[in-house]
Amino acid sequence: MESGKIKVNSENIFPIIKKWLYTEQDIFIREIISNSCDAITKFKKLISIGEAAEDGGGYAIRIGVSKKAKTIAFTDNGIGMTAEEVDKYINQLAFSGAEDFIAKYSDTESSGIIGHFGLGFYSSFIVSERVEIDTLSYLPSATAVHWVCDGSTEYTLDVGSATARGTTVTLHIGADGKKYLDASVLTGILRKYCAYLPYGISVTDLDAKDKTPVSVNESPLFVKQYKDITDDEYKAFYKSNFADYRDPLFWVHINVDYPFNMKGILYFPEVNNIPAQNDGLIKVYNNQVFVTDNVKDLVPEYLGVLKGMLDCADMPLNVSRSSLQNTEYWRKVRTHIIKKTAEKIRSLCIKDFESYKSVWDKINGFLKFGCITDDDFYKKIKDALILKTTDGEYIKLADLTDKKKLFYVNSPSNMGAFLSGYKAAGHTVYLLDQGIDTHFISFLERTESDLKFARIDSEADALKGDGGGDAQTGEKITDEFKKVIGEGLKIEAQPVNSDMPCLILSGEDASRMQTMGRLMGMAEGFRDERLLINTASPVIKRLTDNPDANEIRYCYDLARLSVGALAPTEVNGFIELAVSLLKRS
Repeated sequence: MESGKIKVNSENIFPIIKKWLYTEQDIFIREIISNSCDAITKFKKLISIGEAAEDGGGYAIRIGVSKKAKTIAFTDNGIGMTAEEVDKYINQLAFSGAEDFIAKYSDTESSGIIGHFGLGFYSSFIVSERVEIDTLSYLPSATAVHWVCDGSTEYTLDVGSATARGTTVTLHIGADGKKYLDASVLTGILRKYCAYLPYGISVTDLDAKDKTPVSVNESPLFVKQYKDITDDEYKAFYKSNFADYRDPLFWVHINVDYPFNMKGILYFPEVNNIPAQNDGLIKVYNNQVFVTDNVKDLVPEYLGVLKGMLDCADMPLNVSRSSLQNTEYWRKVRTHIIKKTAEKIRSLCIKDFESYKSVWDKINGFLKFGCITDDDFYKKIKDALILKTTDGEYIKLADLTDKKKLFYVNSPSNMGAFLSGYKAAGHTVYLLDQGIDTHFISFLERTESDLKFARIDSEADALKGDGGGDAQTGEKITDEFKKVIGEGLKIEAQPVNSDMPCLILSGEDASRMQTMGRLMGMAEGFRDERLLINTASPVIKRLTDNPDANEIRYCYDLARLSVGALAPTEVNGFIELAVSLLKRS
């Protein structure tokens, strides 16, 4: 039997690092800047524990780019490195100086360290023919170090010429990386990945006449406490990051330390009240370094319009930091986002109901979709659910639990004849005109056993009026209508509070099925129509004593027209009938 250690050939590893480890070429910029940030963070840490002395210099990362020289130089004034450290952390693949530092100072707080895997530096060879390092350690007796490598396994390590603490990494750009020599392109990529890093980052075009450094980062709003941020600051931050001239409807500030470490701000933008809309964009950062804006299922579909930033310091990452690991972690993040969003919605409703009403008009479709698809979400926002009346009043769902039946309308314009009668009878009618409302009220009926909804054209009992004659009178006029319209139509007669001589009733179940069918693009169907003859109408009273086939047909067609049930092919016939009756009168 033979045992031993597996040997890794660095000549085989380099092509993997250069071509396969990092899926996006731009990543090298993020990795080098992250290393520079770590170098500064380490130095500040050593100062805080008394192992290094503050020299009064401001901490910054400066980048110089030259098309003529085909170079990009990244300079920081961080901890620097000795020759031994260069040999340990640069010459040995996958040996992380960040991990080594964290382990050494594990008994103290080492937050803010970005690197972990010890491979980020080698991403520079994706675009470089040669890479140089000039570094000087913070240690008083340290000697400057100069390191050079052409991307092969060969390197040189010698005494350098650096006189200031810190490190400069100079990339000699090859043909594959020419675009990065454009200062504006480089600046744009830096703003994508490094806009919120804690130290100043600037770019200088070394070939330009004006060599004024251009700043690329800013202090992120989400690292502040919400009590220290004004509404105007929240709004300005949103507009500058998402190119939207409109104010967001509201925002959720997230700051959690357990069971994970996450800070962020999520905005609910001004959008159409359509649950299927999914224009959201949540940018995910790791220690303020951009990682991705495409975390699958980070939020449920009903919150898919959210825009914002999440900085997850302890997120599980793969070795290249280009994709995310551990779905259980992201499930916890998703759950927390839902919880905090629900809390914000409840808070808006409780603290300022007048303002909340205008927000409700713009987001209720999303909230209803969330209730239908997520029982826990419904329980969390139940107290913030509202029904709006046809008179423009807003009534909380919690105030309706003692009602046996709630009358509603999908389209007031098509049910005006019913609506006036319900109002005359003293009933409140609710406006449920969103595509999702039919599903929502069915959900409420299943969930809240004491709630029942009825569309105003589904029954006549609530419209009962006086002065309609006896049952024999009702039978007589019903027979006359059947002679003209046919025996197939269901007809009932009773006095109702309406100026219309006739009304078309539709069964509640059938009308809901019909609405759902239209949403799914199905052909018209599921009809359960009944003709209600209003025996309190003077017109019906006259027709009872003196039946007229044309007038009866006109009353029937008029009822159908009022609810949009008159087919386009029947309109001409209705007009001709109306004209003939006018001529006769």
